[in-house]
Amino acid sequence: MKIALITDAWHPQINGVVRTWSIVVDELTRAGHEIVTITPGDFRGLPCPGEPQIRLALATPAAIGERLKAMAPEAIHIATEGPLGTAARAYCSRQGLAFTTSYHTHFPQYLKMRMGVPRRLTYGVIRRFHQAATRVMVTTPTLAAELASHGITHTVLWPRGVDARVFAPRDDAVTIDGPGPVMIYVGRVAVEKNIAAFLNVDRPGTKIVVGDGPARERLEAEYPDVIFAGWQTGAALARWYAAADIFVFPSRTDTYGLVLLEALASGLPVAAYPVPGPQDVLGDAPHVACLDNDLGQAIDGALKLSPEAARVHALSFSWAACAQRFADQVEPLAPSVWQEARAGSLLARAAAPARRLLVG
Repeated sequence: MKIALITDAWHPQINGVVRTWSIVVDELTRAGHEIVTITPGDFRGLPCPGEPQIRLALATPAAIGERLKAMAPEAIHIATEGPLGTAARAYCSRQGLAFTTSYHTHFPQYLKMRMGVPRRLTYGVIRRFHQAATRVMVTTPTLAAELASHGITHTVLWPRGVDARVFAPRDDAVTIDGPGPVMIYVGRVAVEKNIAAFLNVDRPGTKIVVGDGPARERLEAEYPDVIFAGWQTGAALARWYAAADIFVFPSRTDTYGLVLLEALASGLPVAAYPVPGPQDVLGDAPHVACLDNDLGQAIDGALKLSPEAARVHALSFSWAACAQRFADQVEPLAPSVWQEARAGSLLARAAAPARRLLVG
């Protein structure tokens, strides 16, 4: 299939959503699909308030429509609820074009934590955004149930994968200058990730934070004994995982946690809270993770678990399967849809001089 992917989350951003789409696009291409993208780099943009490294594209529904007509995809997927996604949704809805969406980020929780926006208001916006989609792809049954409680009921499951060739026990692990055990967090360094809960746990050993974000400067100042490694990707990131004994995941708001699978594939048992995300990925595998409302107790429990068992559990998650499931769940468009759209555009252009004359 030729699939159009419209996403506000794309390179050079570094986060789980971008990593997911980069890998899925590669896997789909390898399987013979053609993926055409509409991303923030295609338009002028503005920096996102509070996170200037994220660009907000200035795109109109008409501009999105012209690109789609030129691409003539056989299916359309709108990945994000940002400016591009909103413009694409508006165009597709007006033209009666079928499309699918996906839910990656818990904006209701994040906006509540960062700006105090009531969750019911954000859920109202989220519900309207996804309402017109044929189906909404979500990572876990828990997330599907949560969205259903807010009126988004047409969800389908789309779990993730891990590259177990890159993320694996390694002989070239980063050398850590500090006492063991070594505990690591990987991800965005932002208030909604609840990283301070991990850094406040009173346990012997060395703590590492890999990642960047708006909270990093403050946390580095408050926790001088913690190693802050900044953004790492690919083999460099794998070397940091390999340096640790366990992975600590303090977030209470993530919809999934791709880093959980990377850590497990690297042979790291996980310490986390018993909340959606960790529960869905790890809840049926108590031999590879310890979930506890007391994060210190979770860390104690994770240190007793088997690295070998952690990796075996991760091997059941495949990116190839993830990509195939995505392709199976997009909605095919009618073959004639772009011919009709182009004909409509030509008719509108031909009528424009007459309209201007009448208006004059």
